[in-house]
Amino acid sequence: MLETARYEASRRVRGTVVLTVALSLYVAFIVWYYTVLEGVDYDQMLESMPPALMDAFGIETMATIEGFLGSQIYNFVWLLALGLYFAYVGGGLIADDIEKDRMDLLLSFPVSRARLLAEKVASLLLPLVTLNVVIAVVTYALVLAIGETIDPVDLALVHLLSIPYLLVCVAIGVVCSVLVDRAAIAERAALGVVFALFLVESVVGGASDFEWLQYVSPTYYYEPTPMLINGTYDLADTGVLLALFAILLLGSQLLFRRRDI
Repeated sequence: MLETARYEASRRVRGTVVLTVALSLYVAFIVWYYTVLEGVDYDQMLESMPPALMDAFGIETMATIEGFLGSQIYNFVWLLALGLYFAYVGGGLIADDIEKDRMDLLLSFPVSRARLLAEKVASLLLPLVTLNVVIAVVTYALVLAIGETIDPVDLALVHLLSIPYLLVCVAIGVVCSVLVDRAAIAERAALGVVFALFLVESVVGGASDFEWLQYVSPTYYYEPTPMLINGTYDLADTGVLLALFAILLLGSQLLFRRRDI
């Protein structure tokens, strides 16, 4: 059982290692840069920034290590960059095999289309979980190394609760992947949808006339900066993300079963 998931996961080991090392180096740079900026008047600097930009990147304060990490790493890398990355990867899961004529071979084995798709999605748990575990440990160790402190529980929650959000980004990519035959189109469509949803929540959703639009964006239900600074989170938001992931996954399975390969 789960032969497809194991095989697909084994193909992602090298990429996972490279991405994990790259993000670890980025975290190291950000933590080091925080020490370089010691003594800077952050309040004055933030006053000159547009409110829309501060909302977009979750900037509440940069005077503490929690606020600095939240704005420079978690709202930028975890929320936007990794969201786009996993949407992009999800966009190629099915469409790439169809485009390269591998799907007929895969479906010749005694496995349903729904199970094949689910196992391909499951293979992405390898990079998703690895990144969250390793970066959480690296971040905590580096913060302690510069003489600062950060609540390990809050940091762990930031990473743990990011998993449902990133799964939704994967599912958005998968829906695009089962709708078209060319991987490049599916990947670009997934990138566009996730980025548009990010803008909807961070920019358009802030306008009083369009406030309701923010509820359609998955980024509304995952806010890492308040978790780091205040330790505040809402498990109901996590439930919404998990439900949205399940709906998108089931919808993509239904579309995949009905489409002609």
